[in-house]
Amino acid sequence: MLGSQLPLLIVLLLAGMVAKVSTVRSGGEPGALSRLGPAVLVPGRMQAAALLICAGGELVLAVGLLVTTHPIFRWGTVAFFALSTYVLLELRRRRPDAGCGCFGEVSAAPVGLRSIGRTLALTGMAGLSVWAPVPGWLAVTHPSWLTAAGVVVLAVLSPEIEELIDRVRFRAPCEQRRGPAESATLARLKASGTWRAHEGELSSAEPYDTWRELCWRFFAFQNHDQDDVVFAVYLSGRRPAVRMAVVSSEGSGSLPEYTPVSA
Repeated sequence: MLGSQLPLLIVLLLAGMVAKVSTVRSGGEPGALSRLGPAVLVPGRMQAAALLICAGGELVLAVGLLVTTHPIFRWGTVAFFALSTYVLLELRRRRPDAGCGCFGEVSAAPVGLRSIGRTLALTGMAGLSVWAPVPGWLAVTHPSWLTAAGVVVLAVLSPEIEELIDRVRFRAPCEQRRGPAESATLARLKASGTWRAHEGELSSAEPYDTWRELCWRFFAFQNHDQDDVVFAVYLSGRRPAVRMAVVSSEGSGSLPEYTPVSA
């Protein structure tokens, strides 16, 4: 029972490793790595190296879990997913536009509660597996109903599944697809909690400007102090991320003042 989640941990570690290496090798569009954690937290020249180091750690942990019961790999896996949870919380606070990068560029959607919940679940699974008396390869050949339950939990908490389904349907990454109509995106904005929290501050419920950048649609409003209030709506997923920033009208001639508010 204690080792029932070892197959999931091994598979996810290997899948994350392969996806990160593929993302670095493919290169992608200029600046693509700067929107993926953990690369987003390091200088530009070190972003590819950060992803490869993370991938190397995942490979070491996966092989260790597979072939041995040594506690260094078991506790190392707990520490890895616990640290991942902390990194995602920091990304959500400091760079709400960045994706977790958990599975390379497929994980480019902004970090949300599902991604954070997944790393918390994986931390718990890794903790339960510390005292498993068998190596991972034996648990893989004898899966239990708890393994299947873990698959269901992780599937519910994985936004990448929606992205992969969209890619199968449209055969293009989000930034290259035709987005929803402007009116539909505005309706998604007005249905969000971020809009409801700040609607009373706006002088008008209709934007005076709108534009698209990559996977985001931006809507600009003005508040009662004549500051610009800009909402950004992610263009992929059934429950898209919504972000908001206030651009102060004071201090012309200097850089604008941004006040980010996470969704």
